[in-house]
Amino acid sequence: MLSIGSQQSEGPVQSDSLIASPDQATDVVPLSVRRGRLTMGLLWLTMVTGFPSVLIGFDWFKSGLTLSQVVQNVIASCLILLLYSIPACYLGARSGQTFGLLSREVFGRWGSWFVSFNLVWISIGWYGLNAIFLAEGLIGLYHWQIPLALLAGSLAVAMAFNNFFGFTGIANFARYLAAPVLIIWVAYTFAKAAASCPQTVWLEPAHAMFPSPLTVVSSFVIGYGVWGNEADYWRYGRPRVWQSVIPLVVSLAIGELCFPVAGWMLAKTTGVTDYAAATALMNHYAFGGFTLIAAIVLSITYFAVNDSGLYGAINALENIRELPRRKVVTLLTASGALVAATLSFNGKAFELVTTVSSIVLPCATVVIMAEHFILRRAWGVDSNFSRVLSLAELPRLRAPALSAVLAGFLVGVCTSGLIDGLKVLHVGVCSLQAWIATLLVYIPLRSLERKQQLEQRRRFLEKLSDWGNEAALSAASVNKRC
Repeated sequence: MLSIGSQQSEGPVQSDSLIASPDQATDVVPLSVRRGRLTMGLLWLTMVTGFPSVLIGFDWFKSGLTLSQVVQNVIASCLILLLYSIPACYLGARSGQTFGLLSREVFGRWGSWFVSFNLVWISIGWYGLNAIFLAEGLIGLYHWQIPLALLAGSLAVAMAFNNFFGFTGIANFARYLAAPVLIIWVAYTFAKAAASCPQTVWLEPAHAMFPSPLTVVSSFVIGYGVWGNEADYWRYGRPRVWQSVIPLVVSLAIGELCFPVAGWMLAKTTGVTDYAAATALMNHYAFGGFTLIAAIVLSITYFAVNDSGLYGAINALENIRELPRRKVVTLLTASGALVAATLSFNGKAFELVTTVSSIVLPCATVVIMAEHFILRRAWGVDSNFSRVLSLAELPRLRAPALSAVLAGFLVGVCTSGLIDGLKVLHVGVCSLQAWIATLLVYIPLRSLERKQQLEQRRRFLEKLSDWGNEAALSAASVNKRC
């Protein structure tokens, strides 16, 4: 048995059975193949940094946010995100299990399938969206007369290549190519923008009062920076808290702070706020007008983030049904291409995907973390991560977990501003409110369930004791007659 708080062991027990499936999609990742914080940090950097991170700075300037408001609210949003991400990533590293496998014991068989299905469609939604972003960038650079849907769908197919090689493929691509390119790109753009932006921008009076700016900024920072299935990736990390904390903080500082601030500064110094014009500006500003270099950098960054998205969808689908990896990759790639072509006609696709993904999947992870890090510690119960429960061992459904996720989803969507009739409720940080609602529903319901389970066990033991006493009396009576 392994306890979350145990200091005697740093991870799951290793055995030959742990490496039975390719890429450990349905098993615990052994410590012998875990990666260090450098690899995990570089991978995570590619997952929270992209071209939208700099373009959102232009949008925030257009919305009237001052630079001091942008910095303050980005930091606040990152702190909120870290409150969720640190335990979520550590859970993956501590257990060595995928998001889907961790959901089995807490949600039950049908509940785990429900959670995994949500991960599949949300990941494929992001996959298609990133293919669209890359297609739009390339069309803007080269002025191709190609239908956006056709180019986005074609790029979605090409982006699947690294996933045929499992986690090793996406980790190596991130470490040796994508992350270094991103770091150079962000550092150069930020330094150049900071040098050209007047220092007086820090003294400009605010036009929008708190908490309205936090609502605007957090919707992007958390929506783009949260994944919900962090365990799928961090199960390859080493099971120490600081092995997760340092990479997370550095990645967010680069991708969610420096890049958006650089975008705001560029908008301030140039007056450009239009999306297409901002894309063209970045080509000339960061790449000196060298279109080929711009195209390569954009392609590398979007390929990297879609590597991770598709990888999560693969793990989720294999939790529902185990299939050969090549077939799974092919099926999901085709789905991603279809989604990319479809979403290219939806002008609000980005807002929809970011908002929903910051609510649905994280709420499920909040439930799993509450079970292992809060309730079981309070009950003095060990969490055994050394073995993956088979579907046959699970109850059909765990009502507390599913009820909590649905409650969190309801609160998050109602306060997100997605529904026009509920704009009056669009206040605060919708994702945070969804996570809190999930906790407030799950903890009492799960505690009640445990109380009922203990009571049933007590009654069962009493019956066993009564049967034993009756059997003993019967035996004594028979012996007396003899």
